[in-house]
Amino acid sequence: MKLRTCVSPEGKFIYGIHKPSFNFLNLRENDLYQILGLDTADKPMDNRSNFPAGNVEEAQGTWIYEIPNPFPFRGTTYIDRNWADAKAADPLSIALPHPVSTSMTTFLSKVLRCGKGGAGDIVNEAFAELPETVLLALAATSTDPEDLVRLADLSCAFVYDDQGNTPVGLRYEEDAKGAYRPKISNHDLFETLVNNSCLPDIYKEVMVLRPGVQGGSEIIGEWPPEHDSHVFEYLRRNSYIPWGHSASNIGNDLVRYSIADLSDNDFEGLRHLYYQRTYIRIAAQLGMQVNARRKCLTLTGLEKLRQDIIKELEKQGTSPLQFDATLWGWNYGFDFAPSGFRLHASHQQIHHQFAMVAKEVYQPGTEDKMIASYSCGDLVADFVRSYQEEYGSSFFADYVSAIRNNSRMDEKKELAADLVVFEDENIILFVPKAQTSQWELQLVTSGQVGNILEADSNIRRSLNKGILNAMRVLTGLGAQLITVIEFPKRIGVTDIDQRLLYSFLPKLPYSMGAFSEAQLRYINGHYPEDFAVACRQEMESH
Repeated sequence: MKLRTCVSPEGKFIYGIHKPSFNFLNLRENDLYQILGLDTADKPMDNRSNFPAGNVEEAQGTWIYEIPNPFPFRGTTYIDRNWADAKAADPLSIALPHPVSTSMTTFLSKVLRCGKGGAGDIVNEAFAELPETVLLALAATSTDPEDLVRLADLSCAFVYDDQGNTPVGLRYEEDAKGAYRPKISNHDLFETLVNNSCLPDIYKEVMVLRPGVQGGSEIIGEWPPEHDSHVFEYLRRNSYIPWGHSASNIGNDLVRYSIADLSDNDFEGLRHLYYQRTYIRIAAQLGMQVNARRKCLTLTGLEKLRQDIIKELEKQGTSPLQFDATLWGWNYGFDFAPSGFRLHASHQQIHHQFAMVAKEVYQPGTEDKMIASYSCGDLVADFVRSYQEEYGSSFFADYVSAIRNNSRMDEKKELAADLVVFEDENIILFVPKAQTSQWELQLVTSGQVGNILEADSNIRRSLNKGILNAMRVLTGLGAQLITVIEFPKRIGVTDIDQRLLYSFLPKLPYSMGAFSEAQLRYINGHYPEDFAVACRQEMESH
């Protein structure tokens, strides 16, 4: 058996290189010569080069590096040598520009010759006549609060204060089933608008942040409002995740639309609610009594509960656990195209989603026949077992060694070869050799810790710091849409060295995913080592 992975038992990365040369038989019957335009001297530019008389020969095509992903189920990465060499000459050019300032109010005020301060009703009327696609584009990109307030009035009905200037709530109306819902006249415009950080905070509050305004999801946990931080845990009962899931949201008394606004304490609260809910659910399955009603566990109390669970598992084993794997993810950022396509995420205020995954699920039509329920960490476990059987070696130990022993694919020894962006005694944040998004980062525990139940307070602190550092680096380089996923080991598994892994997957404007990505073929325009240089430089700037 030959495993398709770039990691070898020698602790080295394995990859290939295509050096193409080819000849294509010309099967065209007709020539369609046309003038394309004029050059700077007004001489005609034509398309004759597009219609060769004979066969087409490429003696020396572009070299393409092919790097199998460390995990076979994640496909293969291809790096164009010409693109990557250009980035290697200037690694710090790997960045995205900041959004430009945009104001339709200023533009219309000039066109209508009424001055921005006195625009009044005439500009409001002009806004109301704008095409739907323009309204959506403005809602997503305008940096002018005046624009966004005008758009807010077009998207929904407000209740205002006695002076009629400041919104204090939304107008509600009865739907066909007799339930009262906010009176929203344009849902796409509303949702795009509330994701724009330039919308005045009071509008964010009444439109989307206040508990209850988005529906009846109960708040079942809270990181208390201390040290300028506050986080709620919402229960999503009727969830797309079987058996429901939780969402830890920054509280409505704070505004955290960007990673730059997020404090270390905010992030600790977001993660604390994940650890706390997971430990509480495991303890309940084991029949343990936990004195934690209507309060948030302290950091000390959380660690004691974890240790008590481990002791109880040693006594009972995992047989009482109906749910034995964690699910954690983060969609950061939002965008909505004027064409009507939602590009990323579902909520503007920074939030994490988490749940526990069932061990088994019933087959329909049977009384007791079960199949294994899916967890993405199982894909890692299956491969780690195959690797161990094939080579008699720990995949993750070899993976960490390969990261440490890395050498550049372009063999330029004078350039940086280090893939590590940040590390401490517990975790490594690094650029994977085979990136599945243009700017992917990964985080892995350096020791044999496979899930958050196996992570003590020091390791949890390292995980929190590493994840936040990764997000600060990526957003500092200009990434606005990032998905983060966790690959955990099932609770109680002891026969393999499966380590807790996080993958950070930015979506870039020119690389949203297409047929190549659907085949798990990931196209890249830089060497991973050069992206690591850009990331380390960004970390040092904070």
